[in-house]
Amino acid sequence: MGYECLLAGLPELKAGAEAPMTEEALLTLLDETLSAADKKQLELLRMRSDNELLVQQMEAYDDSIIGQPAWWEDVRELLSEEDLRTQLLYEYGKKHGNAFVRNWFQYNQDLNNVLAATICRKHGFDVRKAVVGDNEVAQILRRNLPQKDFGLAGVMDSLPEVMALVETDNLMEREKRLDALRFEWLEDKTRFIHFSVENVLAYWLQNQMLNRWAVLTVEEGEQVFRSMVTDMKKGVNIKQI
Repeated sequence: MGYECLLAGLPELKAGAEAPMTEEALLTLLDETLSAADKKQLELLRMRSDNELLVQQMEAYDDSIIGQPAWWEDVRELLSEEDLRTQLLYEYGKKHGNAFVRNWFQYNQDLNNVLAATICRKHGFDVRKAVVGDNEVAQILRRNLPQKDFGLAGVMDSLPEVMALVETDNLMEREKRLDALRFEWLEDKTRFIHFSVENVLAYWLQNQMLNRWAVLTVEEGEQVFRSMVTDMKKGVNIKQI
């Protein structure tokens, strides 16, 4: 289904600028416009780690080894329940029928895995306990710990930029640059498609980022990052943002 009229009428988004619409206003508009099938795709992108579906999935994995992902037993006692549900959300999203949606979840998992591994290596934490999932990037990170680039050169986009973020002293700036990478990824993945549901979903995600920075204070940003380091010192994974 094409969304020519919808997309033509939406205000322009620009990385680093103010959000042109509140999340509530955009959600109301999309609810009135999207098809039933496309609304389900948007619902998946809006899903949070406390979703009941993910809670039930975690309980099922705890009750039986049948169907457990390969990484579950390795990290079950290391990660907080919130982080476990976040990883399950990634796995759930990567099974979606829409390639754009699958790739978005995979990109974010890879982004967080590389960032976690780089932070762990810098501070002397066990990198293998911070990497979750069993895709190509996760396997390479575990296999090539001593290599400067983890052996990911040519495998993951924006690898140098992600690894360099660890050296950024301004914590708010670091988080904004992460979102800038996500913003750019969305633009790249929708550059050659027009008026499709993928364009609508990318618009929602980008507008959501801009709204997030409008309400996140410097103190909150620093607290988010410091909680990451504290969790890793305890032997758990960084919290996904």
